[in-house]
Amino acid sequence: MRVLCVAEKPSIARSITQILSGGQFSTRNSPNKYIKNFDFDYPQTNSQFTVTSVTGHLLDHDFESAYSNWQSCDPFILFDAPILAKVKKGSETIARNLNQEARRVQVLMIWTDCDREGENIGAEIAGICRKAKANITVRRARFSAIIAQQIHNAAQNPVQLDMAQSNAVEARTLLDLRIGAAFTRFQSLQLQQRFDQLKGDVISYGPCQFPTLGFVVSRYNQVKAFVPEDFWYIYLALTRIEETTGEEEETPFTWRRGHLFEFEVALAFYEHVLENPTARVTKVTNKNTKKWKPLPLTTVDLQKAGSRLLKISPKTILDIAEHLYQQGFLSYPRTETDQYDPEFNFMSLIEKQAADPAWGQFATNLQNGGFQAPRRGKNNDKAHPPIHPTAHAGNLAGDEKRVYEYITRRFLASCSKDALGWETTIDVDCGGEAFYATGLTVRERNYLDVFPYDKWSNKILPNFEEDEEFMPSVCELKEGQTTRPSLLTEADLVSLMDKNGIGTDATIAQHIQTIIDRKYVMERMQGATKYLVPSTLGIGLVEGYNDVGFDRSLSRPEMRRETERQMVQICEGQKTKADEPRDHQRW
Repeated sequence: MRVLCVAEKPSIARSITQILSGGQFSTRNSPNKYIKNFDFDYPQTNSQFTVTSVTGHLLDHDFESAYSNWQSCDPFILFDAPILAKVKKGSETIARNLNQEARRVQVLMIWTDCDREGENIGAEIAGICRKAKANITVRRARFSAIIAQQIHNAAQNPVQLDMAQSNAVEARTLLDLRIGAAFTRFQSLQLQQRFDQLKGDVISYGPCQFPTLGFVVSRYNQVKAFVPEDFWYIYLALTRIEETTGEEEETPFTWRRGHLFEFEVALAFYEHVLENPTARVTKVTNKNTKKWKPLPLTTVDLQKAGSRLLKISPKTILDIAEHLYQQGFLSYPRTETDQYDPEFNFMSLIEKQAADPAWGQFATNLQNGGFQAPRRGKNNDKAHPPIHPTAHAGNLAGDEKRVYEYITRRFLASCSKDALGWETTIDVDCGGEAFYATGLTVRERNYLDVFPYDKWSNKILPNFEEDEEFMPSVCELKEGQTTRPSLLTEADLVSLMDKNGIGTDATIAQHIQTIIDRKYVMERMQGATKYLVPSTLGIGLVEGYNDVGFDRSLSRPEMRRETERQMVQICEGQKTKADEPRDHQRW
């Protein structure tokens, strides 16, 4: 039996070939200079395999030529205009290769990434191959990592393409094309007429990029409108000689009321304390406490951590993770799942890290009794496990090394134990007002030994006994001010988009990059932190749509969230692809 295997990228085709052939294969050129065809026998299924690839999507969707000129029709006619699908410019040689190779085989096996987008690319490949050979059998290889066990299992146990997922992607593609083209033409033509500086510019609209921009503008407006408020609080402290060091240590006590915005009221409480200045310890509470180890890693968490901890943009960190996946060092990096399957083989992966000079000893300790099953989160996309290392990578450099190190340390930390501590709380009464101080002794660091991105340190309190009385060293009425909210960071924006269903875990980073590339948003560094600031054009676009008076503004997340909900309904068979455009005409 002859089998044509088609991967999503040339690098993955080569990796699959190396694994399945054991390194014994022949190579042929294809009509595309970047793509090779690899031939070998695969005795496990008594087959002759040819492995080739595409370079992502093969098809482009666009309107018929009668609608291509911006002046040829009212932009809103595009909501009903016919849409054609054709092979993308530059992909003709890839399609020709598939056409030629499909004629020689009985089975087409799709090896695209195992997500919605990969399912849709697989359907495009199947459509092209069926034009060459109508009766070709189509199968789908499912895998989450480019490692031998998973690749062989996928080759020997193929399944059906999930056409519901492919249809959901196509429905979103067509809908986004109609909305994006109609509103881009509309707002570009309108603004070009009114503002000379925009003549010739394309002012693009995107159903995901505008809610993304809306979040940035909303926070900017909050910061701009902020008016600080004065507040007052009582500061109480005791200075004692620390027994171990012999040095004076000041222990601050926090007022249970927090702070008050009325000066006269705060002053009355303060004067009452001054009239009765002796403090009495009302309670000493000692209890066990813990710092939870991190959850298994999802795509959204990786993007947030990359931005906050590694100072790498969400798009860049996903590109790096994708490259590490293609090299066989990571599992598939686009996943919503933060829980491992009960049968997951942790020990084989931990063993691969035992040789690393930085965390090898920690991995060895996990093998020798330190292992504890990872926490189970609330999300499972039923497609891929959490992101984890699949092989040891000792020769990486630069940002690739930093990203791999974060993912590996987080995996090992998730397989360790929570950090354990002993927390002491001292409750004090002074002049009828309640104050408290909290101390911490870290007893077992556990996962913290391998995960330096989390901080948890000792805060030693002097010894206090219940009913003990003392005269505070400091008792002052202090003034403070409320602080303005900060502008959004990329990590903040990723969280807001994820919470509101704007984009998918795999596309969030691209939408952020788009509003930056369009100059709707600018990046501003303050110290080591990068903040997002809307441009004058970005603010004007959002406020313009908000002022139109729609029930659901096009710059707010509700409409896109509803779209994504309906995409899920298509995946689950509750809706069809044909239902979607009709539903959106009422918007």
